[in-house]
Amino acid sequence: MNAQRNRGLTEEAATTAIDQACRMLRLPTIRGQFPDLAEAASREQMSYRGFLAELLLSECDDRARRRSERRIKAAGFPREKSLRAFDYDANPNIDAATINTLATCEWVRKGHPLCLIGDSGTGKSHLLIALGTEAAMKGYRVKYVLATKLVNELVEAADEKVLAKTIARYGRVDLLCIDELGYMELDRRGAELLFQVLTEREEKNSVAIASNESFGGWTKTFTDPRLCAAIVDRITFGGNIIETGTDSYRLAQTNAQAERADAG
Repeated sequence: MNAQRNRGLTEEAATTAIDQACRMLRLPTIRGQFPDLAEAASREQMSYRGFLAELLLSECDDRARRRSERRIKAAGFPREKSLRAFDYDANPNIDAATINTLATCEWVRKGHPLCLIGDSGTGKSHLLIALGTEAAMKGYRVKYVLATKLVNELVEAADEKVLAKTIARYGRVDLLCIDELGYMELDRRGAELLFQVLTEREEKNSVAIASNESFGGWTKTFTDPRLCAAIVDRITFGGNIIETGTDSYRLAQTNAQAERADAG
């Protein structure tokens, strides 16, 4: 009886029924795109199966996009940065092929670390955020944090007797991005707590670090040589090291943009 009645619906009644059904089934993309897709299907004489596939794929694609947006927001990036916007001409030390390989996020899947080392303004944070964004878009749980902020949070957690819970929370993300390591010397307690985060994370989880200090200079950040060596070993073992150099990426980018504008 229902099937017989539905076949007799007017176009207006059918449109209303589709709208109501999409609301009940929580299919906002199909609800929003159905009229345009229906008209396109009619013009192109699309089969029923083809039309249904277009509707369902549009809903799936939009849900995947929204999930990516939620993961990127949850990562806590301070600003939006993409690999597409990175100017390799402004920093010839960066190999585009290497970055494109890292963008596949195979290293995240394998739980390998990444370390970006170079002077201030050489593009480390841009690459850290952009690669973290790529990981989030591919379905990985990502968290971005400044090294000093992380250490302060760990110290407070230790004082409040919730350190294990805090470390476990950071351990649950697939990729932990730590920026500005080495900008400030850590006391022994802070260094040891950071060491716990880096070593107690599950082996399958990755860590990416951006530092303005070479490994040799990390002894100023981690005053205990043994602690420093242990952290360096943890980061470098099976990991990727990108050296961004000493020349200012921002200055070179500004100059390159000015030259292109003059040439145009």
